[in-house]
Amino acid sequence: MTSLPTSPVATLGDQNSTNVTQCPSVETKEWTFTVLPVYILFIAVLGIVFNVFVLMIFCLHKKACTVAEICLSNLAAADLILVSSLPFWAVYAANKYIWRFSSALCRLVNLSISINAYCSIYFLVLVSIDRYLALVKPLSHGRMRRPKFAKLACLLVWALGLLLSVPTLIFREVKYIPELNNTICRFNYPNTSVLLLCEGMLIMFSFIIPISIISLCTFKIIQSLNKRLVEGLNTQKREQKATTLVLAVAVAFLICWMPFHLVKILEMLVRANVLDNCSLSIFIETSKQIVIYIAFFNSVLNPILYVIVGKNFRKKVKEFFSYWSDKRRSTFSFTTSHTSLSRSVKFAAESY
Repeated sequence: MTSLPTSPVATLGDQNSTNVTQCPSVETKEWTFTVLPVYILFIAVLGIVFNVFVLMIFCLHKKACTVAEICLSNLAAADLILVSSLPFWAVYAANKYIWRFSSALCRLVNLSISINAYCSIYFLVLVSIDRYLALVKPLSHGRMRRPKFAKLACLLVWALGLLLSVPTLIFREVKYIPELNNTICRFNYPNTSVLLLCEGMLIMFSFIIPISIISLCTFKIIQSLNKRLVEGLNTQKREQKATTLVLAVAVAFLICWMPFHLVKILEMLVRANVLDNCSLSIFIETSKQIVIYIAFFNSVLNPILYVIVGKNFRKKVKEFFSYWSDKRRSTFSFTTSHTSLSRSVKFAAESY
């Protein structure tokens, strides 16, 4: 569902949509062909390295993951899928938005971006609900905070993300545009009604509904923490640290993705003829060249927050490296002892 640059004339827009305002097209700036590919590759490399590192810590650590860590590891997997597809867009931008890959790859790359847009926010919904149950309803809903339920919930989120991304598989296509003398990877909706329906589904299910749930959980969590502070009750430090990390990741997501969704809402209002202003249309087309790449940076920012804010994560990192360092030393010691023993036996045999 996420629209990306499709041609030098209309960045991030769908080429078959009707320009209700009949405003002049906003040409793509030259920097999008030079600076932008470098920026995209930078995000891709950092994102792949950082998210693989996070998954290694969560998955290979000797201790079992908590509910929040299970959700955050799935979030890292969703981010990894996104950044792994970005090199194709770097090539696309460097080629002045001429798609040189197959139609199937056009769909798959956009599918990975769409799944990330949906799954990332719902993994944050899961961890927000987990923090709510841990701090606001610790006794009445304790059974729900089990790893097996968290894994099942994450599986359902992946299924939901794939289901909501079906329009990307249906309507994304590679098409040659004669007037542009250009082959582009774009959405091809049958009519404006379908376009508005799909765009509305994106905004509703990947922004309004999940952000409302996260905001409600956050409000209840802060309210509960303040109440305990007033009453002089202590909250376990482990729960507080986990909650701080979750809130930091949620705020980062909001900062990175809100501009994109706000621009999308304005664009929908223009397409639906609710707003009809050339200056606004030009602002939307110009903004779309920037906001999607701010959103992509969220996939790099999340692992950084785990290290900066997540004290439990830093502890896991130290334990992980300590464990593998000890294991390596013990293996080296065993190999050295075995070699020394073999040499002693050989020397004794030769002496005999």
